[in-house]
Amino acid sequence: MDINQLITPERVLCLSGIKSKKRALESLSQLLGSSVTSIDSTDIFHQLIERERLGSTGLGHGVALPHGRFSPSQDGSNDAQFDLNMTLGCFVKLDQGIDFDSTDAKPTDLLFALLVPEHYTDEHLQVLATLAKMFSDISFCNQLRDCQTSEELYTQLSGWAQTHQEAS
Repeated sequence: MDINQLITPERVLCLSGIKSKKRALESLSQLLGSSVTSIDSTDIFHQLIERERLGSTGLGHGVALPHGRFSPSQDGSNDAQFDLNMTLGCFVKLDQGIDFDSTDAKPTDLLFALLVPEHYTDEHLQVLATLAKMFSDISFCNQLRDCQTSEELYTQLSGWAQTHQEAS
């Protein structure tokens, strides 16, 4: 899975002033919602919150992978269902870590959120595995933390994807 298929420069941001998990999830929902016209960011937020209720998506070491799955609407309503034909992602680096209920209880400052079509079960697992591998690289995470702009973040994420895609 190529990370560059998930993100765009517009969905990679440095954010300041985020003080809570809820606010972080709201910001991620707005970023994802900006790319999907058939679903409101509030519906995305509710899906991310619902997933967090099952267990925190905080990986530890300051990293979280919040994600939501959606199924196409059967009745034409927009009740947290929509037509999504690809997995979308966004990335946020916070200026200060927040409590994300991670198993190591360390503050989280790197968040990569996903919006996944419900029928993409295998792809969903592959994307999560790739992201877990990416963010298990402490050196890479520190490079992301050193970025001062959203453009630098996007370049770092793209660079990791290109380096590791060529190596596989």
